[in-house]
Amino acid sequence: MQTVPQRAARRRKPQDYLLLEQGMISLLLGVILSFVMTSAVYAGFELLYLGRVYPGISVQGVKVGGLTTMQAAQELATLVSYPQQGQILIYYEGQNWAFKPQEIGLFYDPAATARSAYQTARQGNWLQRLGDKAGTLLYGKSIAPVLIFDQRLASQMLERLAQTIDRPVINAAILLDGTNVSVQNSQSGRKLDIPATLALLQQQMITLQNGAVPLVIREEQPKVVDVSRQAEMVRAILSQPLTLTLPEGQPDQNTLGPWVLEPSSVAAMLSFETVQTSSGFEYRVGVRSDALGSYLNSLAYSLEKSPSNTRFVFNDDTRQLEVIQPAVIGRTLNIGKSIETIEQRLLEGHHVIPLEFIFTPPAVTDDQSGEQLGIRELIHTETSYFYGSSATRVQNIITAASKFHGLLVAPGETFSMAQAMGEVTLDNGYAEALIIYGGQTVKGVGGGVCQVSTTLFRAAFFSGFPIVERYPHAYRVYYYEKTAGNTINERLAGLDATVFVPVVDFRFTNDTPYWLLMETYVSPTYNTLTWKFYSTRDGRTVSWETTGPTNIVPAPKPEYRENPDLPQGEVKQVDWAADGAEVTVKRTVMRDGVILHQDTIYTKYAPWKAIYEYGPGTEGMPPPDSQNAE
Repeated sequence: MQTVPQRAARRRKPQDYLLLEQGMISLLLGVILSFVMTSAVYAGFELLYLGRVYPGISVQGVKVGGLTTMQAAQELATLVSYPQQGQILIYYEGQNWAFKPQEIGLFYDPAATARSAYQTARQGNWLQRLGDKAGTLLYGKSIAPVLIFDQRLASQMLERLAQTIDRPVINAAILLDGTNVSVQNSQSGRKLDIPATLALLQQQMITLQNGAVPLVIREEQPKVVDVSRQAEMVRAILSQPLTLTLPEGQPDQNTLGPWVLEPSSVAAMLSFETVQTSSGFEYRVGVRSDALGSYLNSLAYSLEKSPSNTRFVFNDDTRQLEVIQPAVIGRTLNIGKSIETIEQRLLEGHHVIPLEFIFTPPAVTDDQSGEQLGIRELIHTETSYFYGSSATRVQNIITAASKFHGLLVAPGETFSMAQAMGEVTLDNGYAEALIIYGGQTVKGVGGGVCQVSTTLFRAAFFSGFPIVERYPHAYRVYYYEKTAGNTINERLAGLDATVFVPVVDFRFTNDTPYWLLMETYVSPTYNTLTWKFYSTRDGRTVSWETTGPTNIVPAPKPEYRENPDLPQGEVKQVDWAADGAEVTVKRTVMRDGVILHQDTIYTKYAPWKAIYEYGPGTEGMPPPDSQNAE
């Protein structure tokens, strides 16, 4: 095998290293010298053009290199004449408006142009600036003049044009003049789009060329174009009056209504609106709910009925209930539903429209039996006597008692006599008779009603029902202590009750699980008022005791008053004496040996004086032993 001989390493001589070092030093010195010279030239160039435009820069062919910004601005002052001498034509549908660019906001700014020339090649980093300077020196640099577009002037000009071009969109509509129907025709709208037109103006003017710019117009079509069908509908609605009635089958249908609205009133209640649907916009005729609702509200009170139970009497022979007054279905005018119905049927061409009601049935209706209600037997009868009553007092007793004949009291109900009786007025059948008012006995509407309240109180008391509210008379009224034969039974003292609607009431509670039926019978012949309670006996018993009148206080001496309306010599008694007294009545109600309730009724009667009136000049008046003589 032949081997390759290794090349012997050549050893460098010291002279070689010396030459290398000298060469490197010379190269470094050359680079440094070149940098220094370049920097000196650059610095000198910058110093030379300090505050001056770099050479090679021009504006539309006008050289401004070497000039200060002020000099350049002066040189460029008349360079651009387009704003003053150019022409912009604005047009729309055969109409033209010519303007100088300067009139609509275009201005040439030589000072800003000079500043722009000065800033050329002076922006960016040092390397970018160096390149820009070199390019400018070698190839030159042309910059555009600075133009200012004041859009306010152009906008003001366009706004003036808009006043003649803009047109509102008009929807077709129905116009009413009383009951006369006319149609407003539709009209498409247009509106000058000022921002879009400004943009076109600016694009044209920055070219510094004359040109024509169209106005940008936005068209708007009406939502409703034709309302002829709706106009015919309105004419049909107003062709005759609107008549509102009660629904068929109402018992007072022949006595209430109808209510007639003349076409002029109906016209004032109509509404017109444009609504959006899935298929577009629709013009709708309707009824103003506020106007019609206000009218219906004025009717609501007179049309309202409270539900009322059937009134019965108990046939003692057949032991069945007999209807004496049918049940009353309660009703309330449904104003919202009535408005909907009236609107719907009016639009359908109807002119006689029934009102809508909410009906409320009573708890007891005509078809219910005594067995269902728990009314199976007579549980108590109470009779009071009114011997000596005037004809007007008897009339009031009959009128008040009739309010309760056949009336039902529900299980658990607290019965209010004042509520069941209603207002005591002349219009309700009452007459003027003696009442206790203002501390004396005077004539007033409803005198004698307390005969009814006293009888009811005793019926509830002796039936064992809880007494919730009871007020006695101010003094002992002997009507309420009379028995058969016109005799006085003092054990009845303290068992009276007064009612003065709506302030003073008598109330008791039916605390049984059965309905309670009340029947009242007045006999002017026998001077009796009889109150019957029918229900189901639950085994309760009533025991009671009374102190009778105690702590008797004699009546004051009689008082005599002169009455100028009486003739001389006539003396008339207007109030009657009664001794004052206190009475305590205790009652115990038991069932199966258990006390259901106990109560104590305390009454304090004031002593009451007799009062006489006499005509002026009546001899011996007032008597020496009267109260007036004291």
